Amino acid sequence: MPALCTAEGLHELLALLTAQLRPDANLTAEISFLTEVFSENSFNSIIKIHQKLQQHIQQNPSPAVHRAAALSKDITEELQSEPNNSDIRELVHLLAKPHLQAVLSAHDTVACKAFGPMLPPMPDDLQVEDKEESMRIVHLVKNKEPLGATIRKIEHTGAIVVARIMRDGAADRSGLVHIGDELKEVNDIPVEDKTPEEISQILAQCQGSITLKLIPAVKEKDHLNEYRKTFHKVPRRRLKSKVHMRALFDYDPSEDKAIPCREAGLPFRKGDILQVVSQDDSVWWQAKRVGDVNLRTGLIPSKKFQEKRLAYRQKRIALEQEKNSRRPSYDQSCEKAGIQRSFRLSRKCQKTHQNKKKQTKQNESTEYRTYEEVAIYHRHPSDSHRLVVLVGSLGAKINEMRQRLFSENPNRYNVAVPSTTRQKKPHERQGMEYHFVSKPSFEADIQKNRFVEHGAYKDNLYGINVDSIRTMMLKKKMCLVEANPQTIKHLRRSEFKPYVIFVKPFIQEPRANSTPAKTLENDVIKELGEDEYREMFQSAVYIEEKYGHLIDKVLVKGDLQTACNELKAILDNLEREPMWVPSRWVRS
Repeated sequence: MPALCTAEGLHELLALLTAQLRPDANLTAEISFLTEVFSENSFNSIIKIHQKLQQHIQQNPSPAVHRAAALSKDITEELQSEPNNSDIRELVHLLAKPHLQAVLSAHDTVACKAFGPMLPPMPDDLQVEDKEESMRIVHLVKNKEPLGATIRKIEHTGAIVVARIMRDGAADRSGLVHIGDELKEVNDIPVEDKTPEEISQILAQCQGSITLKLIPAVKEKDHLNEYRKTFHKVPRRRLKSKVHMRALFDYDPSEDKAIPCREAGLPFRKGDILQVVSQDDSVWWQAKRVGDVNLRTGLIPSKKFQEKRLAYRQKRIALEQEKNSRRPSYDQSCEKAGIQRSFRLSRKCQKTHQNKKKQTKQNESTEYRTYEEVAIYHRHPSDSHRLVVLVGSLGAKINEMRQRLFSENPNRYNVAVPSTTRQKKPHERQGMEYHFVSKPSFEADIQKNRFVEHGAYKDNLYGINVDSIRTMMLKKKMCLVEANPQTIKHLRRSEFKPYVIFVKPFIQEPRANSTPAKTLENDVIKELGEDEYREMFQSAVYIEEKYGHLIDKVLVKGDLQTACNELKAILDNLEREPMWVPSRWVRS
C-alpha cells in the first residue's frame, strides 16, 4: 500500500484506502465491514462536509453584517413608506416570516459570537453589603464591541451612575442595566474612588464576561410599569420613522473634550449619511453610519449643541479680531489732551462701524454647517430629470465639456440658454446661443427675482433666467447649467432637485527641482507660472471649503474626451440610482 500524504484531504485518503482494500480476494469480516462503511454514500457525504468546513475555518471568514435582523427591520420600515406594489408587498411578507427571522437571528448570534464565553455560575458565598438599597449583580458578555453605556459622576454625592444606554449595545440587549443605576464594582474592582474616565478604560479593556455590581435606580416594580407603559402605550414620537442626516462637518470623538465617553463616540466625515436612532438627549444623539458593516450605534453632537459650539467659536474669533483692531497707533509726541480727544473720537466711530459690521455678519451667518436631514429619492419615469449644475474653478473650462456632451447626445441632454442685452451677431439665432432681450426687460426680470444669476460684461447684461431652466426641463431631457458656486443656493429647491458637479482642472504640482507646475489646455500640456498655478490651486480650494457641503460630485478634468466620458458616466448613474437628497425635496 502506498504511503498516504498528509497534505491530501480526509476524503481522498479514505478513497485511496478503499481502493487498496478492494483487490484483496481473501477479505476478512472486519475488512469487509470497513469496505462497506467507506463505500457508503452518506459516509462520503459527511466526510466531504467535514473537509469543506475545515477549509472554511482556515479562511477565517468574517460576516458581511453583524445585525442582519435589525437590517431586515429597517428595510421593512423603508419599504412600507414606498408606493405600494406587488413586489414590495411580497418582499415585506417574506421578511416577516418567522422562519426567515429565525435564520437572521441565528446568523447574528454566530456573527457576533454571542454564544460564548459561558457565564460563570453565581458564587455561593457572595457577600452583599448590608445597605438599605438592594444590590444587583449583572453578567454581560462583550466581545470587541463597546459596552454600550456611558457613566457620569454626581458631584455632591460622588456616586457613579449610568448616564445613557446606547441602542442595540450589549447593555441595551441585556435589559438589565438602566439609566440612573449606581455602579459599585466592575469585575470585583471597586469604582468609588475612580473617575469616569478611569472606569471607562477598565470597561474598554474587558473582553468576554463582565460582572457589574449595581444599585438599581428604581425598584423592579417600577421597571415593570415602565416596560408596560413603553410597549403597550407607545408615545407617538417613538412611532416616527428613523431620521437620516448628512454630515456637513468632520467629527473625531477622540478630540472632543465635551463628549461624556470618547469610546462611545461615532466618528464620521463630511458627506457621511447618519441614521439618528435616538434624540432623547438634547446634547448627544445616538446614531449609526449608513453603510457600516457592524452598524454600531455611537454618540454624536446634536444639531443644536453643535450650532452653539460653532456660534461660540465664531464669537471668540470676532472678539479677538475686535481686540486686535482696538490697538491704537498714534504719535507719542502729541499733546496729551489732543491724544485723548482724538482717541475717544476714533473709538466712538470705530465702535459704531464694528457694531454695524458685527450685525451684518450675524445676519449672514444664521445657518451653521452641522447636519442636513435627507431622504432617499427614487426618480419616477414620469418625473422630470434632476437639474445638473456644473461649477468650475479657475482653468476648468467646463463650457467646452458641456457643449461636446450636448453635441454628442442631442436627444438626451440640453442646456439652459442664457439671456443677454447685447446685439445679436449675424450667425446667431434667437433662443439657441442666447435669448436676446432689451435692457429694460432684463432689468425688470432682475427686480422680479427671475434670474438665478446675472452680471455685466462690457456694458452688456448676461444671466440665466429661471424660466429658461423650466422650459428645458419640460422637454424631458437632462438639463445642464453652468453656474457660479454662489448660485447653488438659489437653485436648491424641490422643483429642480439639483445635482451639483464641481469640475477642477488637473494640475501637476511643481517639484522641488524647480520643475514648473503643468496642466492640460486643449489636450496639450501647458506649463504654469507660479502666480497662475497659485491662483488655479487657491480657486479650487476656496470653492471646496466654502461650498463643499453643497457639492454632490467632484470631477478632475484631464483631457477633454476622458473628462466627457467621466461626466457621462456620472449622469448615467444619476438617472439609474436612488440618491440621498434633502428631505424637504421629497416631502414637498
